[in-house]
Amino acid sequence: MKVCVVGSGGREHALVEKLSESAEVLITPGSPGIPGMVPTPAEEIEADLYVIGPEAPLVDGLADRLRAKGKLVFGPGADGARLEGSKAWMKEVVEAAGVPTADHGTFEDLNDALEYLAGMVPPFVIKTDGLAAGKGVLVTDSLTEARNAVGDYLSGHAFGDAGRKVVIEEGMTGPELSVLAVCDGNKGVLLAPAQDFKRVGENDEGPNTGGMGAYSPVPFVTDELLDEVRTRFIEPTLAELRRRGIDYRGVLYAGLMLTDSGLKLIEYNVRFGDPECQVVMPRLESDLVQLLVEAASGDIRSPVSFSDDACVTVICAAEGYPGTPRNGDVIEGIDRAETLEGVKVYCAGVSSDDEGRMTTAGGRVLNVTATGSTIDEARARAYEAVAMISWPGMFVRGDIAANATTKSH
Repeated sequence: MKVCVVGSGGREHALVEKLSESAEVLITPGSPGIPGMVPTPAEEIEADLYVIGPEAPLVDGLADRLRAKGKLVFGPGADGARLEGSKAWMKEVVEAAGVPTADHGTFEDLNDALEYLAGMVPPFVIKTDGLAAGKGVLVTDSLTEARNAVGDYLSGHAFGDAGRKVVIEEGMTGPELSVLAVCDGNKGVLLAPAQDFKRVGENDEGPNTGGMGAYSPVPFVTDELLDEVRTRFIEPTLAELRRRGIDYRGVLYAGLMLTDSGLKLIEYNVRFGDPECQVVMPRLESDLVQLLVEAASGDIRSPVSFSDDACVTVICAAEGYPGTPRNGDVIEGIDRAETLEGVKVYCAGVSSDDEGRMTTAGGRVLNVTATGSTIDEARARAYEAVAMISWPGMFVRGDIAANATTKSH
């Protein structure tokens, strides 16, 4: 079987690695760090299954265009991808589905938004309605900072058209949890839970990023809690999408928080989480190709199983991230790092120079991932590998999975 993966980041590298266990895999546009890279657009590639990694092509309707050609596609159409393409629409859907989530308001008028803010208690959560590469969320205790962000978003100054509508939410507190559900239009099969680290700095300081690291499994997550995720979040959401005529075949990624008043949805994404995918895929013992083929065909039948091993990934980022990253620096040490037991380095934002050397080409450059019998062992291996990798200005968070049972991110 031939599988075409769409994307070029660490998430797609992890998917290619797992899919290659039972299929021939191509990736477009890919990167020099990911095997199987081809320059041909997905719509011009002949494959038995298409797996669309990033949110932007899903929102843009790539899955629809491929399906219109009779192709088997894992990834929602543009109608379902609105769950991530519009946070305001996502809130509308989950409210209709009865899914527990934060109190919120949606605004396009600055004065209305500021009036709503004035009646809230901190922390304040300000989100762009549209896609902002994981950076369009501000969580702050400062009313002044929240007011300024709303002004910058609505004016288009901060995120262009993606921010001209904002969602303002109550700030929730508690441990966060990422659960990825593989969906066939009717049901969702939950993958192993993970927890990620959004803030750029240690102790959860600094601005939000696309994610600075993750680990799996999550020790506080019980089978009962996962049952709740399935019955109170995933299944009602799929039912509401069906009610709206949307056949959702792809990943439904639930970002959740365990608050004092119970489990609540932070938001949905419509693809494998990044970097959560990088710690879930290494633990997957089932055949990923078979699972995704069944989901894309509308009928998941095969059971899903995961190893008891733990997995930790640490993001090696470029100087300037999450603002404007410095690019073009030569990366040293990947091959050496991968000689360590249990270590795999996924390439997220890389290119190559005229001499064929791998160079930095993004904010999140590498995902240094390690498995071990415990979270502590996996974490130690990941950071040992990180110490072998270098380029000018490289930085990491040193506290990924340090307090794996209680820390909220």
